[in-house]
Amino acid sequence: MSINETNSELLASLRPDTQLAGQTAIVTGSSSGIGEAIAHVLAASGAEVVVSGRDAARLQGVVDSIAAAGGRAHAVPANLAGSYADLRTFAREAAAALGGRVDLLVNNAGVYPVMPTEAMSDHDLDAILATNIRAPHVLVAALAPGMAERGTGSIVNIGSWMARVGTSSGAMYTASKAAIEQMTRNWSAEYGPRGVRVNTVAPGATLTPGNAEFVAALDAMTASTVAGRPVRPIDIAYAVRFLVSDQAEFIHGSILDVDGGMVGTRLKF
Repeated sequence: MSINETNSELLASLRPDTQLAGQTAIVTGSSSGIGEAIAHVLAASGAEVVVSGRDAARLQGVVDSIAAAGGRAHAVPANLAGSYADLRTFAREAAAALGGRVDLLVNNAGVYPVMPTEAMSDHDLDAILATNIRAPHVLVAALAPGMAERGTGSIVNIGSWMARVGTSSGAMYTASKAAIEQMTRNWSAEYGPRGVRVNTVAPGATLTPGNAEFVAALDAMTASTVAGRPVRPIDIAYAVRFLVSDQAEFIHGSILDVDGGMVGTRLKF
């Protein structure tokens, strides 16, 4: 693997392995970007994956791509900003698609309006609270008890480098990611003793289809980092695969930064 290879090139060249053979997984927000990469990587390692999102056609495209590569996937549409009943229905339908057993849950779906506080609409504020905080909480409440009853399972939440630094805009978004980090620690303490590992991957500035119009800004933000470039979705996916694998069996309640050194280092003063 070359650091100069693109996300698309790396996804297309994934080599199947058996790290997660026999495991089942739900990846929220997986019709594109980081979630799509996570779904592909988990499936390439043998997991049977539910991909979810609001666009049924895009979901089916991801499923077809995974199947073409020899993996197994199911499309289960979901609006994670919907009602509590909608979220619980999604959890049941996703579990049913996987034969009634969910081993891995990746809470990836999120919205990211980053703007000055006074510019944020009530609609955007509600969307952040519903998608970034409420949905992971409801899904964990619905699915973690089954994992705990079996004595095994893994949950990975997708956070952000912005959760632990102060920025001049995006207070609510960054607060939502700080919340998911704290929920990770609490859920680890709550479910870990019963065999369910809970961790967070915190991406740095990541180039995805959703922010492709800001590529120049992302390049500028990351030029002085150790990596010197934006994060690729597959970089996040590799970290998720590690955290749900047996190789990470002693990692509980941790925040894994995948940010090219953005938060932990400074090359220029």
